[in-house]
Amino acid sequence: MLPLPPEGWVLLVMGVAGSGKTTIGRSLAAALGARFFDADDFHSPQNIQKMKCGEPLDDADRAPWLAALRDLVGDVLAARGRAVLACSALKQAYRQLLRVDAKHVPVVFLNGSRQLIAARLRERQGHFAPESLLASQLAALEPPEDALEVDISATPTEVLRTILEQLLGAPAP
Repeated sequence: MLPLPPEGWVLLVMGVAGSGKTTIGRSLAAALGARFFDADDFHSPQNIQKMKCGEPLDDADRAPWLAALRDLVGDVLAARGRAVLACSALKQAYRQLLRVDAKHVPVVFLNGSRQLIAARLRERQGHFAPESLLASQLAALEPPEDALEVDISATPTEVLRTILEQLLGAPAP
């Protein structure tokens, strides 16, 4: 999967709510000179309201969201651009849909203990996904087999360094 190809790519940073996708994704994009996209920004108002009420999304809710994200990935690759996409991508079928060209859409899986992620969700301010959604996210999660899996118990700086070393094939600066 790694290192990144020299031409266009979209790095998919995935994991359950509270795993640090946005924090790590933004840092990766800055370090790699890439654009950053947060999949949360592509949810419909109906999906956001449903999650705010503690209701998990189903595949029908996710279908238009995933289609929009697939279009985004396709557009970035067609332009030979570089981007980081922070997206839960919990199921293998979702990742297959998003990985328009697997060689150019590598996956980083941010993984951690239920306790750590629940604590992060309790502390998080201003996000629509409450801690009550964690159980459904963990139930839906199909861990990827072809991804760089990173333990999120380290500091964000250490997580970023681990990922960059794998992506660049050398120690991170």
